[in-house]
Amino acid sequence: MDSQATQGIVIVPEAICEEVITRADAFDAVEQVFAAMARGDACNFPVVREAIGHADALYGFKGGFDKSGLTLGLKAGGYWPGNMAKGLTNHQSTVCLFDPDTGQLSALVGGNYLTALRTAAASSVSIAYLARKDSRVLGMVGAGHQSAFQLRAAAEQRSFQKVVAWNPHPEMLPRLQAVAEELGLAFEAVSPEELGAQADVIITITSAFEPLLMAGWIRPGTHVACMGTDTRGKQEVDPALLARATVFADEIAQSVSIGEAQHAISRGLIAEGDITPIGAVIEGTHPGRRSPEEITLFDGTGVGLQDLAVAAVAARIARARGLGAAVSLG
Repeated sequence: MDSQATQGIVIVPEAICEEVITRADAFDAVEQVFAAMARGDACNFPVVREAIGHADALYGFKGGFDKSGLTLGLKAGGYWPGNMAKGLTNHQSTVCLFDPDTGQLSALVGGNYLTALRTAAASSVSIAYLARKDSRVLGMVGAGHQSAFQLRAAAEQRSFQKVVAWNPHPEMLPRLQAVAEELGLAFEAVSPEELGAQADVIITITSAFEPLLMAGWIRPGTHVACMGTDTRGKQEVDPALLARATVFADEIAQSVSIGEAQHAISRGLIAEGDITPIGAVIEGTHPGRRSPEEITLFDGTGVGLQDLAVAAVAARIARARGLGAAVSLG
């Protein structure tokens, strides 16, 4: 097969990403890369993520190599909290893909839409493998840009009948309600405590630095997908919840350092050995949920390999369809 680089660089902007890749594509790509990580066939590189001292922005790099998928690259970008007021999404990023045979750049792919899509895919993979089959009520903590992606992806994994939601800024909830109603799901704005009392599956997708859900509010049998904590200091749930739950993660190293588990670990409530990579469940080397009463928790920190996997799909489809811009390496 010809090296990717001999075909030149394909540039895939945001609009093309939205056109070519589906939620099913993202689910498959993320599921496969989690499995590859569990087999030892794929490795994430250390994350660089820093406050740049301008515009209150966090900026960094996530990268890795998937030997089985032959995907090599990095995502550069971060979080600009003032962007919403400018009509932009707060998360801004670009994925750079390289030919693993030569090291030459093969694609530049817009990362904003794909970041939201792959984050939702990760939580939906956790729901597919860990949530009770009879889950009917979905709880949503957070109503920002990514919450709609999360809701749409989750709704495809279980026969939910109702969405209960809470957001620190309640005026943002109508947007999430519109998505729920579009999907034919009843919607109710509730307190965080009532959300825990009703929900069978809970997704947290905020940028909080304090617990929004307390351990005592979560009932037995719930699956919780914590998707917002991806930086040291961030926190969405009570650390005691991780001690109550069976904990899974996209990657253990990130979970204990920048994920939700950082707080439970620092307090001695759990140990690193108490966390299982979700890929082990996908590969069948861990049974996942063991009983209807068990609380399961997925710590989704967002690994670079997720970004590379979905970007590679987008680049491949765009190239095949003649979409995007092609640039010669010269």
